[in-house]
Amino acid sequence: MRTKHIQYQTQGTCSQLIDVTADENDIIQQVFFLGGCNGNLQGISQLVRGQSIDAVIDKLRGIRCGTKRTSCPDQLSMALEELKKTPVTTSQ
Repeated sequence: MRTKHIQYQTQGTCSQLIDVTADENDIIQQVFFLGGCNGNLQGISQLVRGQSIDAVIDKLRGIRCGTKRTSCPDQLSMALEELKKTPVTTSQ
C-alpha cells in the first residue's frame, strides 16, 4: 500500500503531537494524539478513520476550545493540510 505520514507538533492545545497516516487516495488510515483529553481524542481518531482528508478538514477547521483560538480538532485539520503536501511512499 502506498501511504503518506506526518507527525505534527500542535500549538495552543493540551495535546503535543498528532501522528497521521493516509493512503495514496487521501483516505485517513489512522490518527494518534499524544497528550490531551484521551477519551475524546480516541473518539475523534475513530470517527475520522476511513474519511477523506478534505472532508475532515472541512468539518474540523476553526473549532475552538473554550477561549483558546484553536482546539485539538482544529489542529488535526492543520495536520491534514500538511499531510496533503506530503509525498506518498510505499509501505512494506
